[in-house]
Amino acid sequence: MSIRSSDIDAVDMVILPPVRDLGDGFSVRRALPSAHRRMVGPFIFFDQMGEAVFNSGEGLDVRPHPHIGLATVTYLLEGEILHRDSVGSVQSIRPGEVNWMTAGSGIVHSERTSDENRAKGGKLFGLQTWVALPTQHEETDPGFSHHKAHEIPTIEDAGTRLTLIAGSSDGLVSPVKTFSDMVYADIALLDGARYQLKAEHIERAIYVVAGAIEVVGQTGGFATGELVVFKPGAEIILRAKGGARLMLLGGEPLPEKRNIYWNFVSSSADRIEQAKADWQAQRFAKVPDESEFIPLPA
Repeated sequence: MSIRSSDIDAVDMVILPPVRDLGDGFSVRRALPSAHRRMVGPFIFFDQMGEAVFNSGEGLDVRPHPHIGLATVTYLLEGEILHRDSVGSVQSIRPGEVNWMTAGSGIVHSERTSDENRAKGGKLFGLQTWVALPTQHEETDPGFSHHKAHEIPTIEDAGTRLTLIAGSSDGLVSPVKTFSDMVYADIALLDGARYQLKAEHIERAIYVVAGAIEVVGQTGGFATGELVVFKPGAEIILRAKGGARLMLLGGEPLPEKRNIYWNFVSSSADRIEQAKADWQAQRFAKVPDESEFIPLPA
């Protein structure tokens, strides 16, 4: 993980996430948390998954693992993932759809390639984020919701398309139930198209999924794989250089510090220790039709 400076006044920092090889040709870029920035609004984890290419017989196999104190948001650009969890959900997620899983007091889930897709192979490319829950909701009952692509609001104007995954922005409100003020959007821009980044949320960042962008009236720019964190209150206009795709994320910061260990997030360090002990003792609920699991890291 590294950070580079920017000559643009509205930029707080630019994070360059490293590429981590998880094996079998599957890699991730982890932009949050970093040594330089733990959270943006309620977002405490941000991974780009892939782009991976699986041959026939290959696929993703993330064995059952637990979460507490957060919600996971899975959003794919290519491919398909089969989600199973301990509240009984079995759901395929495809590009443009939104999987929101509330861990709350504790949930276990797996993410795999279905038998059908494993047989034919294919690509997998997407984003997975974690949203920390406010203290009053950290121990809420676990749950799962899935939204089809046509349910997610989208606006298009002058070569810019914004799809609002969760929260509110640009006059839109996503149907995805959230627990605090936030924005999470997929923004696609044609060459030269512009997007005005408004100051309606306190903390905001963009992650450049593809292409490059610049700030109108400023020198320099931002390239694929960079997380750009903006200063509160700044209103700037982004312009695509050759076409670009961005993820916009942010919202109101949570007032309390969040502890994070492995897949556990909590405002209480003692609660993290309890979750570790519960997973080691296998006291979490099981995922139906799954016999494997990921052990607690040493």
